[in-house]
Amino acid sequence: MRPLASALAAAVAASAIVSGASDVPVQFTDITASSGVRFVHNSGRAGRKWLPETLGSGTAIFDADGDGWLDIFLVNGRSWTRGGRRPLQALYRNNGDGTFADISRGSGLDIEVYGMGVAVGDYDNDGRDDLYLTALEGDRLFRNVGNGRFVDATAASGIANASFGTSAAWLDFDRDGQLDLFVANYVRWEAAGDLWCSLDGQTKSYCTPESYKGTVSRLFRNRGPAAAGPRFEDVTAQARLDDPTSKSLGVSVLDYDVDGWPDLFVANDTQPNKLYRNNRNGTFTEEGISAGVAYGEDGVARSAMGVDAADYDRSGRPHLLVGNFSNQMLGLYHNDGRVFVDEAPTSIVGRASLLTLAFAVFFFDYDLDGFLDIFAANGHIEEEIARVQPKVQYQQPPLVFRNTAGRGFENTTARLGAALNRSIVARGAAHGDLDRDGDPDLVITTNHGPAYVYRNDGGNRNNWVTFRLTGTRSNRSAIGAVVRVESASGRQWNMVRSGSSYCSQSDLALTFGLGADTRLSRVTVEWPSGARQTFSELPAGREYRLEEGAAPVPALPPAPRPAVGITRQTR
Repeated sequence: MRPLASALAAAVAASAIVSGASDVPVQFTDITASSGVRFVHNSGRAGRKWLPETLGSGTAIFDADGDGWLDIFLVNGRSWTRGGRRPLQALYRNNGDGTFADISRGSGLDIEVYGMGVAVGDYDNDGRDDLYLTALEGDRLFRNVGNGRFVDATAASGIANASFGTSAAWLDFDRDGQLDLFVANYVRWEAAGDLWCSLDGQTKSYCTPESYKGTVSRLFRNRGPAAAGPRFEDVTAQARLDDPTSKSLGVSVLDYDVDGWPDLFVANDTQPNKLYRNNRNGTFTEEGISAGVAYGEDGVARSAMGVDAADYDRSGRPHLLVGNFSNQMLGLYHNDGRVFVDEAPTSIVGRASLLTLAFAVFFFDYDLDGFLDIFAANGHIEEEIARVQPKVQYQQPPLVFRNTAGRGFENTTARLGAALNRSIVARGAAHGDLDRDGDPDLVITTNHGPAYVYRNDGGNRNNWVTFRLTGTRSNRSAIGAVVRVESASGRQWNMVRSGSSYCSQSDLALTFGLGADTRLSRVTVEWPSGARQTFSELPAGREYRLEEGAAPVPALPPAPRPAVGITRQTR
């Protein structure tokens, strides 16, 4: 993860943040303290500079207990030596009043493992969101049994992955109505074989992944209902995904050729990125090089971390956003139809992100104007990096790029509040409407530090609509379903998808910003089963529940829980 500094670095160092006009004044307010979220990540670092300590971990925003309010799951690491206080995974229940209660103890998720990433999906189609946790010593699958309780179903499921898993994503790659699972694995690493590397030739530093061999990421096929729950089969080799050279940190599910079948983009660290086209017969064909997403514009593999896919310019095709190492800039790959062109080097997105190291990245419409914006969570891996690269800092603020109606992006980070401009060592990040006011809020994790909760204040001054989908013939989570909306200002679409970001999971609901539009003239839903539904004249400013085969139902906000009797656990 240490490419040579780009020749652009000197020019970029003095570049100022663009403060172009925004139609809606938005601030992201840090509500961490008042929310009751008191999570601190433990990387286990103790001076030995072991590789896993650099990678941090992720977060998930999902409704763990089915009460209609989005909860927060935070992935934790652990100490390398046993004893003392046990760092556990954390589950915070949304009280519906701006606060969260730590319900980790007794939830079934309160385990001590060196956790990395998380993916959410209803793999057993029982109407409750389940959770997959990647962990250094072996991944875990947790079945949601209701009321914020989970049971470990790893052994019963047949899933076995102890290969330094990082990001993961649920998808129905064969469209049989059962959610399958893709797990991105990083490198072959063991504590006993940790290597000695140095930035200055005198003191130990963290080694780059180039020092370690790659490993195979895994695809697990859901074989369907069984008495003890669905069983999974490792079909990695049959699907032609068994590349032993990859060093994977991020995965995004997208239909890049718009044929109705889910494809995979895998972000690799110092190895070429992979773009796997779904052949619709249980196999995939790798097209990263021919599609133009395998390497940087200089023909060299970059150090890719997180990734997302969405249609940011209303072209009808999903494009790619990739977080890269410092001196490499973000990748913003525009899908021109089976061929991608990186627009970052010629835009403010590339210039402003050159000196940052981006882990979590995603598209979201923070001001609800109808055009997807960009978020990047940044932070270096080496505390002493400024000693050898003075222009690169260990702690770095996030970056937010506002979409200027499909014409490009402007860097509006400085205008979104002092809290969001704080320099941190960020890793995972997710978005979701935590307070049910229409606009997307943020959760950001840091490496060996606290998690942060940011409330979006002002985004909902524009109009919006949210769709929460439930499959019947399709998988219950409706992952892979496409929603297309039409309003006075034009057409938009998005796909329900798991994964993306970095080791994290955003809310599965789809929110469309509508600007000044007060209603949708037409809504079309394309389900993974092949079914298609169309609805007309839906008012804005509401969340709709869409069940496959039924009419949309406006969701009423549930009442907040009473504050009396809530006990929060301090972590």
